[in-house]
This record gives sequence, structure tokens and C-alpha cells, in this order.
Amino acid sequence: MFFIKSCFNKFPIVAVFLISLNVLAIPFFISQSDASHPPENSNKAGISNESVEFLTKTGQAMAEIAETVKPAVVNIATVRTDKVSDAPLSPFFNDPLFRRFFEDQLRQREQPRERKSASLGSGVIVSKDGYILTNNHVIKNADKIKVLLSDKSEHIGKVIGNDPKTDLAVIKIEAENLAYLPLGDSDILKVGELVLAVGNPYGLNQTITMGIVSAVGRANVGIADYEDFIQTDAAINPGNSGGALVNVRGELVGINTAIFSTSGGYQGIGFSIPSNMVKVVMDSLIAEGKVTRGWLGVSIQGITPELAEQFQLEKDHGTLVADVVAGGPAEKSGLMRGDVIIEFGGKRVDEPYLLRNIVAETAPGTPVEMKLIRGGAFEVLTVTIGELPGESGKKPTEFKNALNGVTVQDLTPDIYRQLNLSEKIMGVVVTDIESGSAAESRLLPGDVILEVNRKAVSGIEDYEAVASEIKPHVDLLLLVFRRGSTIFVTISGGEK
Repeated sequence: MFFIKSCFNKFPIVAVFLISLNVLAIPFFISQSDASHPPENSNKAGISNESVEFLTKTGQAMAEIAETVKPAVVNIATVRTDKVSDAPLSPFFNDPLFRRFFEDQLRQREQPRERKSASLGSGVIVSKDGYILTNNHVIKNADKIKVLLSDKSEHIGKVIGNDPKTDLAVIKIEAENLAYLPLGDSDILKVGELVLAVGNPYGLNQTITMGIVSAVGRANVGIADYEDFIQTDAAINPGNSGGALVNVRGELVGINTAIFSTSGGYQGIGFSIPSNMVKVVMDSLIAEGKVTRGWLGVSIQGITPELAEQFQLEKDHGTLVADVVAGGPAEKSGLMRGDVIIEFGGKRVDEPYLLRNIVAETAPGTPVEMKLIRGGAFEVLTVTIGELPGESGKKPTEFKNALNGVTVQDLTPDIYRQLNLSEKIMGVVVTDIESGSAAESRLLPGDVILEVNRKAVSGIEDYEAVASEIKPHVDLLLLVFRRGSTIFVTISGGEK
């Protein structure tokens, strides 16, 4: 069975993966001395001087690109603390008589213990004053981030912001006049174009591999909420996460994120987040510490040949509006269920993910022209983009009770669809839970909190109002919708 594996690795690594070094060879590295003196017997070997000269120049060009981009790619080492419990005891130890005499020892065994884990990934310096791009999964829940530069100097990284929906993060180190990569235009990438992947696979610093752009616009891969991946056959392995995908001009065109593999190693299919998506997320994280996304207020789906016939379309192109949120930007613009959007802001939107990404990258308050087909006729509407509901709930609200460290957001049409929720369900969805928080072992991402201590919550405002009234050390009773059913969940408030 095929699976997606993020290019991110754990210690220990070296001895186990030495056999992988063959895929890391760099055949295009040729020293200047060798390049300027072709072997005298080249003709004797049946290789023309023209061929040698052409390949030598190609090798020199690749070596120049490599030497230019390497200093801007860094090694990121993280340390985080995980809470683990000992293996379950035999049912014999649940005997009341036994527990009566050994309660203290059993309680100590059942108490979660802390365990330190270390991981390696990559990052790309994007400014001379120390801003670094990487993947969110590289630095997620890290207690300490250590950044190793190409000159072997070490720095402590500080998280500026992270965005799980694109699996991107920005960290910063205190340094000046650093080598950095300029961002290229990923929209003009062509299939077949040469690219280089730079990173630290298996902890092997400053490794460069070469390949081509295998495809663009890969979506529905299952890695992130917003997907528009560049696919490449440049060798990408665990540890490459957060590394650079560069073009022949030495520009950053993608952040390497995941591989498609049956073995966990390189099989010729890697995925990179395109630089144009990276720039929008990066700029927002640096400016605000979070990503503010645009919102249209619709549920959408792709066009099949059968739907094209039903909606009087000449061909199966465009994005079908399946529903319109009451009071949302789309409804206010006059958009209706059954409309087929074919252009948004001058860009064709033949797939739902294209429309979703373009809307998300549009700043709230921006008027945008849409071209659509309604009842077989062309129409043009102008919509003023709103702000995606729930984005303000990305960071956990600080409470002095057992809900501290729980991140929630409002339910959106996309979340209703992803979690297969009934429209009757009202509440807030759990998006993250801080390690070590009281709710860590009781709640799961994707849980929908319907009630807190028997008080209904229909959105973030209700949730925060109820949660803020709860005093420290008070035990909580939550009504939660999880995986198709409603359950009660208790969270201990701790020692009083």
C-alpha cells in the first residue's frame, strides 16, 4: 500500500541508513581544474570533444547553482518533551485487595512520565537578518530549536508563527548579513524544468540532488488543508523536510515537504509547497504571527461530464457552487446554488482546490470579479471577500483552568464537510491541544465541543464566555461530538 511520508527523521540514523548514500551522489560536481582540461583520450573512448565540452559546461553551471544556494539552507534540530505511560498492567493488578496494599506504587506507575525526543529537518534562510522558512511538522511542539548554518555556527531559533493548514512555519535566528534565497515565481514553472533539492536527508548536511518538475498543481494528496504541490523526481528523503527546491536561476520555487513511498525512502515522487503560496503565508506570519485567509462563503465541488450535461455546460470545466452560506460574501454578491464559477479574479478555476486556494490567498475586504455560468448563460459578479471564520481562534486562549492549552475554532462549511457533520450540530472544533495540558489525554483534534459544564456553546464567543467563568482546579464535564457520536468527557481540574 502506498503512503505519504513527511521528509523528517528521528535519531538514531547513520548506521542504519548508510545504504541510502548512493541516491545522494551528485554527478554534476566537476572541479574547475578538471573542467578546463578535458581528457586527451576522449576521442579514443568514442566521446566527441563537442559532447565533453557541452557536458562540462552543464556540470559547471550546476556546480555554480549549488555553491550559490547551499549557504542559505540550514539544518534544524529540535528537542521536545512527550508524556508517556508505562505499559498496561495485568488485569490481576486491578484486584481491589491488591490495590489496597500497593496503591502508591501503582499510581506512580500509571502517572505519565516525560520523555525527551530529538528530530532533524531542514530550513531555508529567506532574509539576511535571519528569517527562516521550514515545515510546521519540523518544529511543532519543540521545546528547543537549534539551527546549524553552513559555516558550522549554531543558533537558537525562535518561532515567529506557524500554519498547520499549509504545513509551513517561520522561525528566526539572531544573525546578520546571512546568505539567503530569493523567492521565484512558482506559477511559471513548467513540467520538465530542471530543479535542485537542497536539504539534510538523514542528517547529512548540505546535500543536493537534481531532477525535473514532474507535475504542478497536485492536490488531494492528504498532507495539508491547502494543497497545490509541485511534484519532482529530485531525490527527497527523511530529513529533507523544510529544505529548498530551487530553479536554474538559484531562486526558491518550493519548500520540500513530503514523499510518496512504499518503503519510507526515495522512490522518485516528492512534493514541495510552491513559492507563491509560501510567500503569502510567510508574509502574514511575519506581520501578524498568524495567517488571515479570505472567505467566499460557499460549498463547492468539481464538474463531472454528467453534471456538465445537467447544468448546460459545453464541457466539464469550472467549479460548481453546491451551497451558499446565509449572510456570507457570496450570498451578498448574488451568487446562487447551481452557479458554475469559471474565473475568479481573472484566473481559471477548473478545479475546486484552485478556487479555494485563490480565495484563501485574497486579503479580506478585496473586491474580486467572478465569471460564471448560470442557466447556460454567462454572467459577471463582483464579490467582496470576507475573513475566514475561526481564524482568530488559531492561538489557544489562556484560561486559568483545565481548558488552558486547548485551541478551538468556529465550524466552517469546509469543516462540516471534512468531518461529515450534520447542520444541526453547533459548537467549536478542537484544532490543537498543547502537550502537558490537562485536556491532552481527554480531547482529540477534530472533536466538536457542544457543551461545557452543561452550558451550550454555539461558537467561539460562547465558548470563551463560558470557559472564562470556570475557576482553577474545577473539574469539567464536556459534551463532545466525536467520530459520528456524542459522548461526555471529563477533565480533571487538578489538585485543589
